[in-house]
Amino acid sequence: MQERLQKILSAAGVASRREAEKIIASGRVCVNGVSVSEMGFRADPDKDTITLDGKPVRPERDKIYIMLNKPAGYVTTMKDPQGRLIVRDLLKDVQERVYPVGRLDYNTEGLLLLTNDGEWANTLAHPRHEVDKEYLVRLRGRISREQIASLSEGVDLEDGRTSPAVVKVVRESENNTWISVTIHEGRYRQVRRMCEAVNIQVVRLKRSRYAFLDLGNLKPGQYRRLTGDEISGLMKIGRPRKK
Repeated sequence: MQERLQKILSAAGVASRREAEKIIASGRVCVNGVSVSEMGFRADPDKDTITLDGKPVRPERDKIYIMLNKPAGYVTTMKDPQGRLIVRDLLKDVQERVYPVGRLDYNTEGLLLLTNDGEWANTLAHPRHEVDKEYLVRLRGRISREQIASLSEGVDLEDGRTSPAVVKVVRESENNTWISVTIHEGRYRQVRRMCEAVNIQVVRLKRSRYAFLDLGNLKPGQYRRLTGDEISGLMKIGRPRKK
């Protein structure tokens, strides 16, 4: 059966649907020996010969779902032209080709999901599905009630106003404050930019929860495979909410 080329690449564990579109646009994919850069192009993975950089693209038979406690100092990509550490380096005994569900920036720690199931990843990562993500944020100094209210109600960023967030003070010391910020959007560096918008300096940022998943006993750099119940539970949560 014919399907869109980006869907085929995603299902084969090459990359997320969005990243697959970029790969196609770069002209690196060939179908039956002909380079394809058209986004709406369709092919039949059972009948057509599909290659990426000259290597055959084959469907992944075994699906894998991983939760990683990402340390700071790693990029959430499978390759980095700058030679920085990548999260793939941490998956020592994982033979399958996996990619992240969403991103955590270089200096952000915490819960990161990785998979080779393109449809599952696309369902979770799509903005309309509004999956809650909780972050623990260590701030320089104290936070005011006005700043908490601004973060909670939404702040204006260069790419638009953020949706309301759940913001709570976790603990305070003389020099620092820890707050919890729960959002359902997934914009680039969103929590850091939200804090910058209300003049808060972020010292440390860690994603502590994704939907109902938390890190549990996973130490930085450690990972585990999700259970069947966790996989199906995330898929249910990833369905659009009724307005």
